[in-house]
Amino acid sequence: MSANRHLVGLLLGAEEDWPKAFEAIATRLGVFSYAGVDHVLDTERVRISPFNLRDRARHQVVIDRLAYWYYHPREWLKKVALMDDVYLMNSPFTFQSMEKHSAYCALMRLGMNVPDTVLVPYKNPIDNVRWAYTSRNYNDPFDLAAIAETMGYPLFMKPFDGGGWRGVSKVRNYTELIAAYDDSGEMLMHLQKSVEPFDVFARALTIGPETMVMHFRPDLPMHDRYAVDHEFLSPEVGQEAVTISQTVNAFFRWEFNSCEMLVQGNTVLPIDYANACPDVAVTSLHYYFPWAMKSLIKWTAFCAATERRPRLHVDTEPWFAVADDPDLDYGAKLGRYQQLADEHFQKERYLDFCATALAGIDDLVLDWVASADFDRMLTETVAQTYPEQEREWFMGHFRGLIDLWIKDQKPVTA
Repeated sequence: MSANRHLVGLLLGAEEDWPKAFEAIATRLGVFSYAGVDHVLDTERVRISPFNLRDRARHQVVIDRLAYWYYHPREWLKKVALMDDVYLMNSPFTFQSMEKHSAYCALMRLGMNVPDTVLVPYKNPIDNVRWAYTSRNYNDPFDLAAIAETMGYPLFMKPFDGGGWRGVSKVRNYTELIAAYDDSGEMLMHLQKSVEPFDVFARALTIGPETMVMHFRPDLPMHDRYAVDHEFLSPEVGQEAVTISQTVNAFFRWEFNSCEMLVQGNTVLPIDYANACPDVAVTSLHYYFPWAMKSLIKWTAFCAATERRPRLHVDTEPWFAVADDPDLDYGAKLGRYQQLADEHFQKERYLDFCATALAGIDDLVLDWVASADFDRMLTETVAQTYPEQEREWFMGHFRGLIDLWIKDQKPVTA
């Protein structure tokens, strides 16, 4: 009996490292079996061209890293999801929430410790002929300085739809507040209370039902922001960070997302958790890159082999029922949110699938990361990313971190 072949589309922008990694692992995985049926993951980089809305899609799963800003492929994703039941990571139908604002509102409603946040009107008129009339008749005058004083300095001013730290300013006083607002131009801005002091900045990458919470140091260069630190959070705080991350994803039906949180003692404060294109570059994740690639392969294989059905739109009712239950304290709500997330991602079935269909995936990925193929991918990425005079240093830096990961995967012998 021939294997069921599942075509996985990679919708890409400028990335080369993780797609090469994904393709290499999928090729090495070859045939895997689940529930008595053989399966194969085939990969294809999606091309952009005119498409007839009645053309049948060839892909079963698409991993999207492009459509959050490129409208033509976004509309293709909507078409293949609505007409052909293609499974998407992530669904463009919830991209509105990727504008941060909706995500802030949702987590506040769910009772999370989101810092105080105000949405500020545009500094400069937007490009719309009706702006002058609407502004003159309906825009209330406001005192930005008074708002800031009420919230209390320091603050952050950041675009409501920002990404990659675009347009983010720390505001410590009136002068910096006015300068940041003047610089915002036609960007719509949030003014958010800074969390100070805080003990640690945690960034969680979630793929399906799996989450890696990492010690993040945003003030350092990108290659050094993720610290290799396995015990920087207590077990209780670490679990809360996982639950918050998976709650965000399950609530908004995202498959592949990162969540940033600040930790004060035992309090976790989520500050950014809507990322349509989370960072998975080998030159930033380094030590954690193999985990990310393995998790992405596992979740993709699960979705394909089990014919997981896409659920395109947000269903707030079960989440808000928990949020509005007066008999549940914060801890009890977190427990229920985790249960809802586990149900959404079919965690029990997923774990069984990994244990049976992908029992050798750990060794397979370890062998690949230790191979010349991986080192070639790393070398090419460093050459594309850094000036020639810096490449030798960066190769030593990243090889050292990858060697540490390899060492940590091998069992300790007596």
